[in-house]
Parts: sequence; C-alpha cells; structure tokens
Amino acid sequence: MASFVDRVVLHVSGGNGGHGCVSVKREKFKPLGGPDGGNGGNGGDVILRVDTQVTTLLEYHHSPHRHAGNGGPGMGDWRGGKAGETLVLSVPEGTVVKDRDGNVVADLVEPGTEYVAAAGGQGGLGNSALASARRKAPGFALLGIEGEQRDIILELKSIADVALVGFPSAGKSSLIAAMSAARPKIADYPFTTLVPNLGVVQAGDVRFTIADVPGLIEGASEGKGLGHNFLRHVERCAAIVHVLDCGSLESDRDPLSDLAIIEGELDRYAVDMAYGDGEVVPLNERPRIIALNKVDLPDGKDMAEFVRPDLEERGYRVFEVSATSHEGLRTLGFAMAEIVQEARDRIAVAPPKVAPVVLRPRAVNETGFIIRREERNLEPLFRVLGEKPERWVKQTDFENEEAIGYLADRLNKLGVETELFKMGAKPGDTVVIGDDGGVVFDWEPTMAAGAELLASPRGTDIRIADTGARPTRAQKREEQQERRDAKAAARAELEAERKAGVWTESAQARHQEKLGAVERDFGAWGDEDEE
Repeated sequence: MASFVDRVVLHVSGGNGGHGCVSVKREKFKPLGGPDGGNGGNGGDVILRVDTQVTTLLEYHHSPHRHAGNGGPGMGDWRGGKAGETLVLSVPEGTVVKDRDGNVVADLVEPGTEYVAAAGGQGGLGNSALASARRKAPGFALLGIEGEQRDIILELKSIADVALVGFPSAGKSSLIAAMSAARPKIADYPFTTLVPNLGVVQAGDVRFTIADVPGLIEGASEGKGLGHNFLRHVERCAAIVHVLDCGSLESDRDPLSDLAIIEGELDRYAVDMAYGDGEVVPLNERPRIIALNKVDLPDGKDMAEFVRPDLEERGYRVFEVSATSHEGLRTLGFAMAEIVQEARDRIAVAPPKVAPVVLRPRAVNETGFIIRREERNLEPLFRVLGEKPERWVKQTDFENEEAIGYLADRLNKLGVETELFKMGAKPGDTVVIGDDGGVVFDWEPTMAAGAELLASPRGTDIRIADTGARPTRAQKREEQQERRDAKAAARAELEAERKAGVWTESAQARHQEKLGAVERDFGAWGDEDEE
C-alpha cells in the first residue's frame, strides 16, 4: 500500500443552494397576512488550506470525491434555510493546484493559505422576497442553484532549499541522514529511496532544508527506472548538489560519466514555468555543487583525487565527503548555506510584485449577455449566453406558470427580446439559453410583460395558460377586427330600430294603455253615482 502520494486528481463539488419557500401568513384576525416564505440557504464551499501537519496527498488518493454540505430549504414565517457546511481540505505546503487542462490556478506555499476549489450554490429567494407593489402575493419561489463541480489536479512540490541528485546507491540518503535529523531508509541495493526525503541542516546562523529525491539513471526522461517525475520536488530549490559515487564497484561507471548522464536528464526535464511569477530558473541553470562521496574507501579516495581537477576546470565547486566518517560534511554544509543565503537575500532585496488594481467600469451599452446565431438542421437557432440569463433559468421552476411568467418579465426587462428582434428572429424560432444542456424553447414574442397583468390566481399566469395553441399576431388582429365589426353591426341595428320608431311606439303604447286603464276605472265610479 502506498504511503506517499504527490499527485492526485480530486473531484470536488460545492453544496447545492436550498430552494425558496412559497408560504402565506395565516393567523387569527389577520386575513391578509401576506407572503412569508423564507429564502433557501447557500451551499457550502470546498476550500483547500495549507496545514503544516500534513506531508502527503495520500488521503485524497483513497477518497478523491469530496462534496460540501447543501443549503437548507426556506420555511414559512420568514425563516431562512441553514447554510451548507463548508468543507476544508488540508494540503501540505508546496501544493500546486491545476485545472483539467494543466493550467496552474493556485500555488499554496504559506501555512494557512486558502483556495476555494469549488464554490457553493446560491440559495433561492422565497415568495416574501419576491413580493412587490404590483406582485403582492407571489405564488412561486426561486430554486436553489447547484454547487460548482470541478476536477482539479493536486501536485506536491516539496519546499526545499537544496536538492541532492545522483545515481541510485550514490549515498544521497546516507548523506542527508548524516547532515540532519532525518532518518530515511538506507540499504545496499539500488532504488532504496522511493519517495522524497527532507532534512533540516544548521550551518552557522543559516538553517535550510535539503531534499533527497529517488535516484536517476540514463533514460529516466523516457520512463526508465523511476522516471524523473520526482524532479518536481527539486523545482523550488535554490541549488543542486550532484552526489557522485567514487566507490562504485561497477566497471562501466565513473563519476564523470555519471555527472554527464545526470546533467543530460536535468536538461530534458521541463520545469513548470506557470508558477513563481514567471521567474522560475531551469534546473540546469541553477548553482551546482559536486559532492564526491565515499572517500572513506581507499578506491574512493583515489578516484576523487583523480577526477577533482577535471571537475574544477569545468567551473564546479568540488567537495570530498564521506557520509560514514562525516569527512568534509561541515565544509559542504557551509557551502550550501552560502548559496541559500544569497538566494534569500535576492528575494528580500527584490521589491514585492503587487498586481495593480484595475477598475473596469461597466460600459454604457453593455447588456450583460450576448446572442449567437447558429444553424441546426438548416433552421436558425439563437443561443443566449450571459451570467444573468443562465442563472435565472437555473432558478426557475418550470412547473409553475407564474414562475415562467416572472422569467419572461426579467428577460424582457434585460433586453433579450429586443435583441432577438434586431437579429432577425421570427416567431417559432428555436432559442437556447446557455451552452450545451441549456433550456430550449420556441420563441413567441406575443407575451406581454408586466406584473400588472397578472390577474390570475397564485401559481398561474394568464399569459401562458394552457388554452391550446397560442394565437399569432395575425390571428389576434383578425379576432379584434371581428369584434369591432360585430359591435358596429349591433350599433347599426339599434340605430335602424330607433329611426323606425320601434322604441317610440312601444313607449306610447304603454302610455296609452295606462291612460285607458285609468279612464275605465273612473268611468265605472261615475256610473255608480248616477244610479
């Protein structure tokens, strides 16, 4: 089972936002309590945080899928949903975060440094937050947005000042054990070191860290041996120490040929230039020191004295050392400290680079969205792209007619319908909001916008009520003209009746009839008096 992992692919997802609540206040003696639906809670974030107690990415190798807590739904009586729990993932110092394309998005070096790997989704608004002077009691609420989902690559690049490189069994692990308190595995066979080892060295007033990486062989850049993937742990080092084996028992090897092979492998290694403010120096251009190891052996001492003049002629600083007898280690340690201190002084003298603050005010004619015309099956398709339209679509409950009408109002107010007219869109054309996987609908620009027209019950919208096929503008004009003709005909008929005296004769007849009834009554009373 692996105990050290320095590269993992992590699948992270933020928490989903909670849905808003649709509720109406119901209380005794308050018949018009109004909407009281609360907002949904925001989803939790996934945060990477540098922890000095963590030294490997092994935990994420076994559990690569991480999800933050979801936000709670809103409730009645203006109660908001709980916020999702933030998930904090501890990573070692020197962790580099890359996206799926290999681009560096964060370099986590200092303890406590944080990076939001996946943001949580926004909670939806309840109907109380959507109420206005015109829409007094909304029958819908906004949905919560799903959290961000990302696949990121974590690479651990050890933070060391000096790196020890060389062939397997050259004595690198013995050297780091002799110069520091580190206790790496040491054995008399090649490739004993399978993971990088770090040790802290004190040389006078300078304290620095040295790294022992697994051995390199010829062809490591092509994948032979352990390859040269572990050289990523050398990228942050200020100096490189070539540990050459002067006591090798192999007849086809000598310190000069070993140095040439290792230098060739360093030349073939491509340093990641995407971090470090673009000032990362290639490995073959950094200060280098030669450590001729195993001089405690008789053959090793003779070999060191034989190759030392040649190495010094090439400009290298050469030190004869022995990890067993500790010969020359103090001098080597002070030479390393000198180079490290010079590198630290350059960093201290150099002014810190502060990115200038750039203020980009919103342009007057900026709409916040774009519409792209495409072709699908020889028919036009209009794709609406923008942060607001795409977010609004995700928040809309398409099973609620009033929510759909509210979306139409927002898009119309943003200017989407006007821009579609300008681009030549016609009724019935396909409109997509968002990229692949967006909402597709047939555009019909007959829907009037404005909450003052919403006279239907809560949760419905008279503009999109299910009354069959929606009439086109031409059909509406024909219906309106028919109503006008019918009214004109009715008025003409009434006018003709009035001119013909139908209304007058009827009134006179009723009047005469009433007078006749009165005369008959008075005539009967007169006859009785005469008798």
